[in-house]
Amino acid sequence: MIARTWRGWASPAAADEYQRHYETEVAAHLQQVPGFRGARLLRRNDGDEVAFTSITFFSSMDDVRAFAGDDPEQAVIEENARRALSRWDERVTHHHVAADLAPGPAAIPRSCRGGSSSVVE
Repeated sequence: MIARTWRGWASPAAADEYQRHYETEVAAHLQQVPGFRGARLLRRNDGDEVAFTSITFFSSMDDVRAFAGDDPEQAVIEENARRALSRWDERVTHHHVAADLAPGPAAIPRSCRGGSSSVVE
């Protein structure tokens, strides 16, 4: 499995807008990509900004290319994301998942599960 990691930053006023975009538009797009295995959006306050880290999972680099195109290290940033973000990484990184230690859903306290479990960059 391949993990694709990307970062973007938003003002506090626009951060919720970006998160909604990720949970709706990005999620819908990713669900259509063959080999898509899931995604996580990480969020933290970073000085005067809110930092996001997107980690998307794909079965193979061929599946990544189906999503990202011929240059898989090029970030895929939709127009709505560009409007909500103040800056972003133009390049992404890919890693082979060496270990997957995620517990089953019953082991994760409800208060830690958050909202939607789908997503993209």
